[in-house]
Amino acid sequence: MKKTDEKTDDNYKLIDDYIAHLSFERGLSNNTLTSYSNDINAFFRFISSEEGIKSINDITPSLISKWINKIRLEGLSNRTVARRISSIKGFFDFLESYGLLSSSPASNLTTPKLGLTLPHALSEEEVLRLIESPDIKTALGLRDRAIMEFAYATGVRASELCNLPVSAIDFNLGFTRIKGKGQKERIVPIGSAALDFVGQYIKEARPCLTRRRISSRLFLSQKGGSITRQRFWQILKKYASVAGITKDISPHTLRHSFATHLLKGGADLRTVQLLLGHQNIATTQIYTHVDIEHLRQTHRRFHPRA
Repeated sequence: MKKTDEKTDDNYKLIDDYIAHLSFERGLSNNTLTSYSNDINAFFRFISSEEGIKSINDITPSLISKWINKIRLEGLSNRTVARRISSIKGFFDFLESYGLLSSSPASNLTTPKLGLTLPHALSEEEVLRLIESPDIKTALGLRDRAIMEFAYATGVRASELCNLPVSAIDFNLGFTRIKGKGQKERIVPIGSAALDFVGQYIKEARPCLTRRRISSRLFLSQKGGSITRQRFWQILKKYASVAGITKDISPHTLRHSFATHLLKGGADLRTVQLLLGHQNIATTQIYTHVDIEHLRQTHRRFHPRA
């Protein structure tokens, strides 16, 4: 068995240290941490296997540029390339700030310009068709109806919904506690329709799914375990087909629809930011572009000289 190079081991230890730093200091989600870790590890595999570089002190700006050109040729989107560059830049900035490098070889990196990507939202009529598709006479159908009602009523992320405990629902006040990115908690109203279906699900369907297993999770799989993000996605795909919705749909579609419909209804941006759990209001502002586009389409449709 070939002995692993000691300097290579040191590099991967530094990567682990950086990911731990991001976790504890910035409170990033596990999915984000995994993406950053994969990006940096991919870079080190490249310089080790294709360039024979083992030490971080031998990494140069031109070497990083060579790697970036390589990943561009792989046909990745600008957004993915930008994230990978950001991962590398952040890692070397971290090493420089802790005195592990005299200067960062990635200091002059620039990320690709990203055009405005408007989130895809369903119309209110499409949402209604979607959430009314399950057969609520069955345990799974009632579960699926409760899931979609809750997701649309609260705008939660898929991971937040899957990890939600039963105790997070306050039926008396009509609120739920959502633990979001960085373990930050927010309080979100549920709404009477979603609250009714979640209550019905807990009373009638959830006991059929627990199969005598003890679980704190609100939404359970058919076997009684926690529902996964993949299963949530499959549920939406299934009922989108039943409802005759041809748009590409994902768990984030309901979150986008939640925010878009709130703004169209007159909600202010700050409120939507708090409900979505965005740390930066700039993240929420993309929905104002959706609203403007709606106004533009309405103007074109009804104005005689549009």
